[in-house]
Amino acid sequence: MSTLNGTVRALFEGANHAHIATLLPDGSPHSVPIWVGLEGDRIAFVTGPASRKARNLDRDPRVAISITDRHQPFRMAEVRGRIADRLEGNAALAVIDRLSGKYTGRPYPLRSGLVVYLIEPEHAWGIGHP
Repeated sequence: MSTLNGTVRALFEGANHAHIATLLPDGSPHSVPIWVGLEGDRIAFVTGPASRKARNLDRDPRVAISITDRHQPFRMAEVRGRIADRLEGNAALAVIDRLSGKYTGRPYPLRSGLVVYLIEPEHAWGIGHP
């Protein structure tokens, strides 16, 4: 497990967009943009349970995430880790609403059909000042 330092933590706490890379069945990477946040020392993101990334993660829990400050593009971080937990139902909705609030200022309008994955960071680094 890796501790998220000030720069990395600040990027994940802000309304910055990230890209997550998962592994396709043939081992090639699949990368898509996501909303992210922190739940304690774990990184949270939301997706549909039948999405390509969800299917990839249900088969292989390894991920890499890159994130860039939306105001300072040279302030960035990368985290590699593994899925530690998958939340559904009310537990997922609480996290989803926190993420939506951070990015849009209001709760997420879709109230079902979503899951939250929690990533346990194993390696994290960032550049720039918090």
